[in-house]
Amino acid sequence: MQIFECPFCGERNETEFHFLTEAGKERPEPAEEVSDSRWAEYLYLHKSPRGKTSEIWVHIPCGEFFILQRDTVTREVYQSISLQDYQTKKV
Repeated sequence: MQIFECPFCGERNETEFHFLTEAGKERPEPAEEVSDSRWAEYLYLHKSPRGKTSEIWVHIPCGEFFILQRDTVTREVYQSISLQDYQTKKV
């Protein structure tokens, strides 16, 4: 079992978290002009890089979204930061 740190609640068991998407993924716009295949690509296709990555996760008990920086190979967690802090500091 892995331990993740919620920036709001502290360290918790990984079963309390849900992966959403990779950080920095841009939503295709304008929405009404985006093809079905482009929407499917945006929603379901992920880069899934090996090594250090930044991802958006949600802590289910508190409902807060945050960036988790971790290594997908070693499973080391480097940092978790709220989306608001991430956007203002450009971490």
